[in-house]
Amino acid sequence: MRSEAKTVRQYLDELAPARREAIEAVREVVLKALPPGYEEVMNWGMIAYQVPLAVYPDTYNDQPLLYAALASQKNHMAVYLSAVYTDDGARDRFESAYRASGKRYDVGKSCVRFKKLDDLPLDVIGDAIGSVPMETFVSSYERGRDVRREKST
Repeated sequence: MRSEAKTVRQYLDELAPARREAIEAVREVVLKALPPGYEEVMNWGMIAYQVPLAVYPDTYNDQPLLYAALASQKNHMAVYLSAVYTDDGARDRFESAYRASGKRYDVGKSCVRFKKLDDLPLDVIGDAIGSVPMETFVSSYERGRDVRREKST
């Protein structure tokens, strides 16, 4: 369910109370753990944590690099973790910590899905959010882009 909200507050206000409470709780964890430099905005119809274009404008789609996001979808809520899903080692560490929490591991290609707050190991989410400084994330993006360019030539 893509939101047309222009601000995070508008987005939160349009959610049903139970979902608002869950998203706000996860948002608190994200904001507390978020490394310096990333910005919180509404983008792609969800609460996005991204590299500002003023810092890194050279993206393939002229959009800021998405580091993480929170969204309320039709049948679930989701935490998107780009840095975890673009690095095999980070993904393995995240999955191991998540499974060790005893919580149901329900993931998509780049997100963790949850139906209620108790389904999510907030400490694991916070650790994942705090684990990649913006400079490291941008460098990883550049390395991946260079590899894709080499493969296409």
